[in-house]
Amino acid sequence: MGSALFAGLRRTMDQRVIRSWCLYDWANSAFATTVMAALFPPFFRATALRAGLTGAQATAWWGYTAAAALLLIALTAPVLGAVSDATGHRKRYLGFFMGLGILATLAFPWLGPTAWRTASAVFIAGNVGFAGANIFYESLLPHIASTDEMDEVSSRGYALGYVGGGILLVINVLWVARPSLFGMPDAGFAVRASFVSVAVWWGVFAVPLFRVVPDPPPDRPAGGRPLGVCEGFARVARTFREIRRYRELLVFLVAFWVYNDGIGTIIKMATAYGDEIGIDLRHMILALVLTQLVGIPFTLLFGALAGRLGAKRCLFLALGVYALISVLGFFMSTPAHFYGLALLVGTVQGGSQALSRSLFGSMVPRNRTAEFFGFFSTSGKLAGVAGPVIFGVVSQATGHSRLSILALILFFAAGAVLLAFVDETAGRQAARAEERVRPAGD
Repeated sequence: MGSALFAGLRRTMDQRVIRSWCLYDWANSAFATTVMAALFPPFFRATALRAGLTGAQATAWWGYTAAAALLLIALTAPVLGAVSDATGHRKRYLGFFMGLGILATLAFPWLGPTAWRTASAVFIAGNVGFAGANIFYESLLPHIASTDEMDEVSSRGYALGYVGGGILLVINVLWVARPSLFGMPDAGFAVRASFVSVAVWWGVFAVPLFRVVPDPPPDRPAGGRPLGVCEGFARVARTFREIRRYRELLVFLVAFWVYNDGIGTIIKMATAYGDEIGIDLRHMILALVLTQLVGIPFTLLFGALAGRLGAKRCLFLALGVYALISVLGFFMSTPAHFYGLALLVGTVQGGSQALSRSLFGSMVPRNRTAEFFGFFSTSGKLAGVAGPVIFGVVSQATGHSRLSILALILFFAAGAVLLAFVDETAGRQAARAEERVRPAGD
């Protein structure tokens, strides 16, 4: 009876840890929705237009800004992951990058009306903070959930992110649409106040993760001394040399690299593209709220479907929908079209990202999670540079962005082809074999 009681307490504790981990998705999704997807792209374009840039140039420079942020985090992610695996201080690194993202977000309201270059630099800092913190957040997943639970837990996190990001986005929509009702002088002030609300939301709701989720033990060499920064660089080089041992993981990384570039470009460029073709900001924000609302049940649905069909088949379905979105986006011209595409994005966005994260996590040795999730981030971010850059170059070359959105089909098609060659069962077996040879803490 005592052992049964202990098992029950253990399950309760594990669920508390999982809930606290998932709540960070609720916290940081405010940056993803209000800042990255909704308000900052039109804010940046307005700043650039006041400085004398044309509409296509403003959209192009937003693409270059997004690409620069991705490149910077991609170059540092593997080293950050290796060092945190070695020292075991995942939450400390997570807190540092989260702090950077929050401080940058708090700086947005103070940008000058034509300071588009400064706006670009501050956004890059904020995105580096957001993405860097995610490396260490996601690296905790294999330590709080078993292989069989990871699809469900990852999907729960993304679903909670949709709820949290959606709630704050609705509040921000009301501020921008009816600023006088909230004692604000105009919509411009409401946009800047929304940036402040993101920083507060992010910081407050991240507290449970730091209080409840334990730090996994460091990966120590035989002598017992934790590795330092120089050794972290050496581990990165070694991982590049040894990655062929994890063939399925490598193939999946390349597939993810390609298709996630298309997904990320849609997320980052949607409101900039809509603003360029004349769709009102209030319609675009309301459409993004629709994406959040639809995303909640569909993310959970994808998690459940993965249990029946497998994560890979569900990802194929999501990529097919994204290819359709690219085609329809080429013809978009009215707010109704934008709403329709937002609804379609909501059906697949959370599910595709959650299952990508959990499928990768299931093929990663648990004693090297932060290091390998650093590669996961790198494969997404480094390749993710291409999409916004192509979007920007095509926009500048043609004077419009319609062909840019159509070109994203190539990313989804190529990613699906590569994904077809991934044998996830073999990938999981290779990861478990590595854990038996070299368990964490040895």
